[in-house]
Amino acid sequence: MWRVLLVEDQAIVRQGLKVILEQDEKINVSHEAENGEEAIAILEKHMVDFIMMDVRMPVMNGIEATRKIKQQWPNIKILILTTFNDEEYAVEALKEGANGFLLKTSESKQLIEAVYSCMKGGMTIHDEVAAKVMPRLLHRAKSESAKDVPFLPREFAITKLIGEGRTNKEIAKELHLSVGTVKNHLTQILQKTGLRDRTQLAIYAVKHDIADG
Repeated sequence: MWRVLLVEDQAIVRQGLKVILEQDEKINVSHEAENGEEAIAILEKHMVDFIMMDVRMPVMNGIEATRKIKQQWPNIKILILTTFNDEEYAVEALKEGANGFLLKTSESKQLIEAVYSCMKGGMTIHDEVAAKVMPRLLHRAKSESAKDVPFLPREFAITKLIGEGRTNKEIAKELHLSVGTVKNHLTQILQKTGLRDRTQLAIYAVKHDIADG
């Protein structure tokens, strides 16, 4: 049986969630808290498997609580359940390690399915939220990866052209450089990226959207 901690500042909402979740024989709401600080105090004395947590709460909100709980108890699954279809909340919660993000408009069956999904290592994101958040997360992941390499402007331009399949001679003509200078830049680029050869660099450029400009 999974031990569940409900973190929600409104008692009537906690009671409703408890009734819904305990319809499933594998779920036991063992503890309740009114805010993130209370939740952490409970975790210091009692172990749970799963936390269903609101975002906006007094004393300590759900985002901060998720960060602190995941730092100390990384194996506990956390599902954020909120009224607000706000992509900032969703991005921040997922960044801090939340295992899912649902809106309080979800059906009872969906809440229980989300618990199962999180406990099995999956991630549940409300459809309306996912439509806003996923493109942003994917874009951020690509951008941050590309930013990790400190390309000089000329190196970035050469990487872009290699990603487009250009030869050294074609790159030299495009950028008004000698072929020897292009080769020297290529050597520096490979050292910075840790890649083995020009083929790997071309794949890198495409993967990180550098080749698309």
